[in-house]
Amino acid sequence: MTGIITVEELTQAIKNSPNNRGIDEEEASDLALHVLNFFGYSERIIDNILEPEDRDAFYMLEDNAILTTEREETTLYDGREWRIHYWLFRRDKIDELAENRTKSVEKETENMSVYDDLPDDIWSRGSEQ
Repeated sequence: MTGIITVEELTQAIKNSPNNRGIDEEEASDLALHVLNFFGYSERIIDNILEPEDRDAFYMLEDNAILTTEREETTLYDGREWRIHYWLFRRDKIDELAENRTKSVEKETENMSVYDDLPDDIWSRGSEQ
């Protein structure tokens, strides 16, 4: 998978993160949409635009290796150093986590039979009473 990160991909990555086991689909989707709204089509965003509660969500995603940070240093005209902090998606980790969901669903599907969900009494003959 390459290109733009979709809400579905990020939702699955969040749900499959080691620290987020048990998070429901709606909550993971809401978080994915919230985070993607900051990024839009960009690969990175500047940290200064985040409110403290948004930053907390970003730190949580960083703990799950979905986001990472980087910083840039520049010298101002008066000689002072200025640091700019950015947030970036870790596309490789998002792909890996989203793919884990797909693989686990494929394994579950492999082991399923069309007969698994039928009740036991379905196997009784109609003439038996």
